[in-house]
Amino acid sequence: MKFQLGFVSFIAMTVASCSGNHTTNDADTVIKKEDTAMANAPDAPAVNMEYCFYATEGTASQDTTKVNLHINGNKVTGDMDWLPKEKDARKGSLMGNLNGNIIKALWTYGQEGSTDTLSVEFQLRGNQLAQKPYKYNAKTGKQQTNSTADYTVVYSMKNCH
Repeated sequence: MKFQLGFVSFIAMTVASCSGNHTTNDADTVIKKEDTAMANAPDAPAVNMEYCFYATEGTASQDTTKVNLHINGNKVTGDMDWLPKEKDARKGSLMGNLNGNIIKALWTYGQEGSTDTLSVEFQLRGNQLAQKPYKYNAKTGKQQTNSTADYTVVYSMKNCH
């Protein structure tokens, strides 16, 4: 396996060196050493990708949550929308980091005319995204991620377009 990986790397470098001297300033297309190492880590998701997920819940599956993630190296950005049928929605952006297959991010969302934040934690599992649930913090009067819980909120992958 090591020989095959080394051989493939050698061929790729040879082809790259023969294809001319190309420079680019587009940070999204530059493959960095740490991106390659991360992509080769066990259970790590593909880097420099977009992922889209959704989950429905409620008695008639009437409440929907959508999560769109853009992974660029170990940086994660995206959007998360919680759309309950007859309640005020939370719509906002995600910004965080990827470590292995774990994403820790800050969700900045709008709800009922105000803006708030909530730390969220996800785990990428093949074609699913799992999230640690929230719990109510009586001291702050707000929800927060239950850091001691398992990843029990499961989203299914969907086509991004």
